[in-house]
Parts: sequence; C-alpha cells; structure tokens
Amino acid sequence: MKRTWRIAGINFDHFHMGDLLRQVSEHPQAELVGICDRLPERMQEAKQRFGLSESQVFTNEAQCMEQCRPDIVILCPAANEHGEWVARIAPYGAHILMEKPFAGNLAQADAMIAAMPKGSLLAVNWPLVWDAGQQQVHALIKQGRIGEVLEFQHYGGNRGPLYHGADKTEHQPSAAEKAASWFYRAAQGGGSLLDYMGYGATLGSWHLGNQVPLSVNCSWHIPTGLEVDEHAIAVIAYAHGLSRSETRWGTFTDPWTHQPQPKCGFVIRGSLGTLSCYDYETFVTLQDRDHPQGLRLEAPAVQAPCRNPIENLIHHLETGAPLIGPLTLETSRLGQRIVDTAFQSAQAGRSLPLLP
Repeated sequence: MKRTWRIAGINFDHFHMGDLLRQVSEHPQAELVGICDRLPERMQEAKQRFGLSESQVFTNEAQCMEQCRPDIVILCPAANEHGEWVARIAPYGAHILMEKPFAGNLAQADAMIAAMPKGSLLAVNWPLVWDAGQQQVHALIKQGRIGEVLEFQHYGGNRGPLYHGADKTEHQPSAAEKAASWFYRAAQGGGSLLDYMGYGATLGSWHLGNQVPLSVNCSWHIPTGLEVDEHAIAVIAYAHGLSRSETRWGTFTDPWTHQPQPKCGFVIRGSLGTLSCYDYETFVTLQDRDHPQGLRLEAPAVQAPCRNPIENLIHHLETGAPLIGPLTLETSRLGQRIVDTAFQSAQAGRSLPLLP
C-alpha cells in the first residue's frame, strides 16, 4: 500500500496557492486535509472547488497544524514574510513547499534554512521549472549539445501581477486593488525585481551548473507614485563573461497568451552553440556549427515526476531521488544571492561583489 501524504495550504497572499492546491487534488497519493488564511474570504473559492468542510478551513495556522497534522505544508505568503511563516510552521515538523521567491532577502533565506528541524525538508517552487522547454534545454545542456555553458540572457515578466489569478484566469485590477496589494509595497517585498529576477537568477544558475558569479550591476525604474520598481536590468559578471536578467511588469501582452516583444524566456550560450527557450512555447531552438540557421527541436511533454512541484516533492520523499535543481536549497540560495546583490546594487547605483 502506497502512503497517502497529508497536505495543507497555509497563507493565500500569492494566487499561485490555487494552482498548487489543484495539483494536490490531482495527485493519487495526496490528500488536501486543510487550508488556512487569516482572511476567510480569500479561501472561499478553494473551499468550494475542492469540496472542503468547515472543519478543514482555518484562520489560525496553529489550529490548522494541530488539528490537520499535515505531512507537507504549502506556503504562499508575501515575499518579505517567508521567514516568519517558516518560523511559525517549521516547529511542527512538516515538510514545507514555499512558493517563489525563496525569501525577501538572503538573511531571511538563511534563517529559514536554520529553522527547519532535522528530517524536515524545505523546497522552493519556481513555476517556470515545469515548462517543457526549460526541461528540454537543461537536458540538451547535460547532453553537451552546446559545450561548456558560458552565459544566460533572461527576460521575464507580464502585464502585472494583478492582471491574472490562479491558473492564469484573466482579471482587470482596479486602482484600489493595486494600492492595497503587497506586490506594490516595498516593506512586503514587492516590485518586479523581487517578483521575477529570482527566475532568471535561479534557473540561469541551474543551467550554468551553479557557477558562482563575481559581481552584479543592476538598475531599475520606479514609476512616480509607486514604492517599487516595474522594470529592472541586472548584469551578472562571471569569471568567463557576462549574463543578464531583465524583469518587467507592463509587457504588452502576457507570455502565456501572446508572447510580448521582447519575448519572455532564456537564451543560453555555450562554447559550441546556443539554445533559446521562450516561455510556454512547445519547442526550443538549437544553433551550432551543423545548424547555423537554427534547428527547431520540439520539447516533449514533461513526464512524472517532473510535471509539477507536488509530485516532484512526493517522489523525492518516497524514493530519495534528487529534487529537480531549482527546488533545492543550493540552487535557490545561489539565486537569492544574485537577487539580493542586484537589489542592493540598484539602491546604491553601482556594481557590487556577490553577497556571500
């Protein structure tokens, strides 16, 4: 008999909670035992969608943990509150899946790691990891198709964080919603840099085999009337050359509907060729000496256990097989170091050495 993993979803600050709960409901070895948020209205859709009873819906996380006894907790708090939520949940001994980014800053990330009891796992979900193109690019890199990987170029963003909800449902935000959202509050880790540069830094580090850069030089634009940036560009210096991560709230279209210009995604340069992988496209493009015009390669549909973070985490816990790279603390912490250095560089207006 295979084990059934008891899973709870706590804190609905980030709308990705809906996506993750759906993945729990679809997993044959997972049971959604409870949800919790201090604002009951944010849980109504999930309660109805997943057929939860009143006894499975909580506004107090301690009661949720004590009564539901989950094996795994999904956390989706505002970026700058990740540390305090791990500190609240970790003592109960459950494994934690934290929705991206890793943390509001590097010190917070390290405190989260230290807070986890022995035997309890902390993993970080980066939704772009489950894109077929990303996994195909990484497989081709591992096969040596472009030689030594030297550089990544990343452009990431969308129309804005309030223009869509769970499973990318369309939404037109009001001015009041924007004013009230944590996404636009500096104290809560808002801004396009903290929202999206983690993708570039973390997945870029994954594709580069966790090579450690030397320094980061970042600039950003904070529109009049806002506390946070809606556009940021970081140049990441390695011993062998430069990489780049650019983030944008305010693209002309969302990449999951119509790719904006510039396209959202990655270009990876190696010693023997290049690979491009644009978000949500079903193919990647290889350019090498045999195919200087570019060779379009279809990206096969992702297979279990690499279709979503729930099944990847459960597979890891059951078999000991490695987590896919960006979920690991090693890769996510390196991404956090790059993001933190970029943030401080933008504030200081100069290049800074990579934070330790």
